[in-house]
Amino acid sequence: MNGRNLSDPRLKAGASAIDHALRTARYQTFVHGDAKLINFCFSADGRVAAVDFQYVGGGCGMLDVAYFLGSCLDERDCETYEKPLLDFYFGHLLYQVAAEDIEELESEWRGLYAYAWADFHRFLKGWSPGQ
Repeated sequence: MNGRNLSDPRLKAGASAIDHALRTARYQTFVHGDAKLINFCFSADGRVAAVDFQYVGGGCGMLDVAYFLGSCLDERDCETYEKPLLDFYFGHLLYQVAAEDIEELESEWRGLYAYAWADFHRFLKGWSPGQ
């Protein structure tokens, strides 16, 4: 994405702060980087496979969560269901991550969800100016 295409002055002015907050998170993981619905395959028995890993790398896990939810729901539903969706996510993450400080990870990432959501919108508006 070319930052020159971003016409939203608030997102453009905040881009560095958004990036800094996400890049300096204490808890980093591998992120897909393009975690939209179309890049996942779901089976009837509940298994999931991810495809199209052209952007994979280290980062805050909330990036993939925000991008995925933004590709599944409209903006209003993302806002309406944010808390139960994040509760669901962290409820399952608790059983998948062996970390003594899982509560700290959850606290940090919940706080960074708004940054990841803003980053998602920055990406969309830079990719499709005028939308």
